[in-house]
Amino acid sequence: MVKSAPNMISGNTALAGLGLRRGLLEDFKNIELGDIDFFEVAPENWLNMGGRFGRAFRECAERFPVYLHGLSLNIGGFAPLDTQLINQIRGFMDEFDCTLYSEHLTYCADEGHLYDLMPIPFTEEAVKHVAARVRQTQDILGRRILLENASYYAAPGQQMSESEFICAVAAEADCDLLLDVNNIYVNSINHCYDPYAFLAALPAQRIRYIHIAGHYHEAEDLRIDTHGADVIDPVWSLLDAAYDKAGALPTLLERDFNFPPMARLLEEVAQIRRAQARVQAVLTEQGG
Repeated sequence: MVKSAPNMISGNTALAGLGLRRGLLEDFKNIELGDIDFFEVAPENWLNMGGRFGRAFRECAERFPVYLHGLSLNIGGFAPLDTQLINQIRGFMDEFDCTLYSEHLTYCADEGHLYDLMPIPFTEEAVKHVAARVRQTQDILGRRILLENASYYAAPGQQMSESEFICAVAAEADCDLLLDVNNIYVNSINHCYDPYAFLAALPAQRIRYIHIAGHYHEAEDLRIDTHGADVIDPVWSLLDAAYDKAGALPTLLERDFNFPPMARLLEEVAQIRRAQARVQAVLTEQGG
């Protein structure tokens, strides 16, 4: 049986987390319980990790719940799925009691790893191809996975819109969605669409988890998804809209490099919590 990915821990959906990167390991040691509710890692970077990095990861995992966000499943590729990797991830999830595993709706390999996340053509043929690979992955894991709306800079062979493609894959595969609000904003600039209309087109019932991050302003018509800067106001506004649509779901702050002081990152995590509290207050008032 394929289990649905949970969207809560201890009955609370309004959770705020921070991505664990090796450059933040020392800072993570000083994070207090209550500063974050969970952390996220790419499992490929930590599988079978020993030494001081392995010990540091285990210390973090003893203090906070762990979410997983994969980088190399190659869900849209044509090479056979790496079932050894999937089984390793299943073991990792069992060992560390990970409640959630997500991947990018991209491909990243072709007779070798490309070390980049490449866009899948938005076609009916691609929908069926990707959905079959998602179902195979879910069967091995014994649980649903989440697919993330990815940033992209070209749309080869496009026959449907990005939102139509995402909806079709999720329905065909019967999987859940990780909503990256920064990617929505970046893509809306680069591909000239309304980010709020895009958000409205997605199925709220499949959204289980949210990412928020910063990006690089290359030009007025070009944004680069870097995860190397503070979150900007238009992206915070999109997060508010995402909560209005799907509820105050668990939300992760991503920061991959150019790290500010931990206090600054925790302030952005606190801003996530304030946004969650706002929508929860509204829902409580409506319910009362």
